[in-house]
Amino acid sequence: MARGILGTTRVGHGGTLDPLATGLLALLVGETTRATERLHTAPKVYDALVRFGSETATDDREGEPTRSAAPPAEPSSIEAGLAPLRGAIWQVPPAYAAVKVGGRPAYARARSGETVKLAAREVQVHRLEMTEWNPPDARLFIVCGSGTYVRSIARDLGRALGSAAHLAALRRLAIGALDIADAVGIEALRSAGHADAVSRLRAMDDETLVLPRRYLDEAADKLVGAGGRA
Repeated sequence: MARGILGTTRVGHGGTLDPLATGLLALLVGETTRATERLHTAPKVYDALVRFGSETATDDREGEPTRSAAPPAEPSSIEAGLAPLRGAIWQVPPAYAAVKVGGRPAYARARSGETVKLAAREVQVHRLEMTEWNPPDARLFIVCGSGTYVRSIARDLGRALGSAAHLAALRRLAIGALDIADAVGIEALRSAGHADAVSRLRAMDDETLVLPRRYLDEAADKLVGAGGRA
């Protein structure tokens, strides 16, 4: 649709979202499509809803339950589970992930019935806070680096608390300097037409990759409220 509105075939994206997710999707146009991998390195911000009680095959609500356990009894215990998930951590991607195993995406192997075991890799979680507790759901504010799976954070948080958990909802609020407050919905883009779409284009430079300090400094509940709900 963007290709048609902009009148060009050179339109790419700066990182897709899982089917259940909403929020910011960066489109790259023209020569900027060459910078796709560069944009992938920018830090990202998420508003996530983690549901305790069951772990699933996909680590989100779309998968079949694989294990059940009682949710945490007190919200204070969740902080203890979040602590080891901050900073530079080793994280195992979900079995249903785009990571390639022997040249094929892990999700393709998992869907064909293979047992997929992925190696842990180091990722950066710059900020991880609970903004709301409404049993059995915990709402999390997450600022993370490239390659971090929020589904894995949900899964690992459940395990750390002696419970079971999966990702129930996810909304991406920012990619580097690109903010959901400046985004436009698909239907609004379609109805506004060519001139409006062109006016929204911005040059990509080093500053595009820099996350605004407010995402690291301001109160998490305020930041989540400004970007809508997961």
